[in-house]
Amino acid sequence: MSTALPPRFDITRDEIARVVATFYAAIRAHPGLGPVFAAHVTDWDAHEAKITSFWANSILHERCYDGNPMVTHMKAGNVKPGMFSTWLDLFDSVLRAELSEPQAAAWSALAHRIGRSLRAGVVERETLPGGVPKLR
Repeated sequence: MSTALPPRFDITRDEIARVVATFYAAIRAHPGLGPVFAAHVTDWDAHEAKITSFWANSILHERCYDGNPMVTHMKAGNVKPGMFSTWLDLFDSVLRAELSEPQAAAWSALAHRIGRSLRAGVVERETLPGGVPKLR
């Protein structure tokens, strides 16, 4: 008897990898987000493989990702709360272009949920006690 969880929605690992590759091609060309990623990513193939594993773990329950996205985004130092909306808009446009409507909608909902958590971590880092924003 298998205890593996079923996928969150119908998608293959190859489709996940295609979306990730298309998304990061768009990121590299984006005037606002491109430099943020370029400051940290030196090997795009390795980065895309890691992110493909992240999504395969999140969607397909493959147990193939070893990392902590919250810590990574907090340690980056150049990730700001306002960037998440831009990131999600770009990601949503790639999902709509690359996948069926049900796949895109399901993945988008998951990405937005994860994005809210990451944004909250970054916002918390960017505030002083009492919720006062850090301006410097």
